Amino acid sequence: MQLMRRGMTPHVCARDVMDAVPLVMRFVRGEMRRESAPFVSVPQFRALTFVHRHPGTSLTDVSAHLGVMPPTASAIVDRLVRRGLVSRTADPRERRRIILRLTRAGTHRLAQARSTTRRRMARALAGMSPAELRTISSASGLLGRVFKEAHGPAGGRHMNGVHRSRNGVGT
Repeated sequence: MQLMRRGMTPHVCARDVMDAVPLVMRFVRGEMRRESAPFVSVPQFRALTFVHRHPGTSLTDVSAHLGVMPPTASAIVDRLVRRGLVSRTADPRERRRIILRLTRAGTHRLAQARSTTRRRMARALAGMSPAELRTISSASGLLGRVFKEAHGPAGGRHMNGVHRSRNGVGT
């Protein structure tokens, strides 16, 4: 395994993580899509997951997350609202801002998809030894902590102790 060799540096580790994470995410996305396929499209599923992670988020934030223009994000969210998975309300403090939240049905549907994906992932990991499973679990926890701290609050990035907002302005 590459992590065991001498000369491990942050750059070598970053390369190893960047090689492994897309494979894991491809598996997870594939399983989540398979579970949700009859119910929502991939962009709708990604929007649903984003709204779940960011309750009270805005349409602008969903648009940025999906990498689409606001009218496209609006159409995606409209479909989720029509299916009863997302609620859409006007922000009482800012009339033109829309607040998005998962409905009970949306939360339930997402939980089902995640549960099924976890079971399938567990099957994929079943051939690992207990020591290998502990290593993977420990490394996952470390990665989560490191990148949560690096990303900072509200989607900004912390670099050299300075918080950078999404638009790059230091705060």
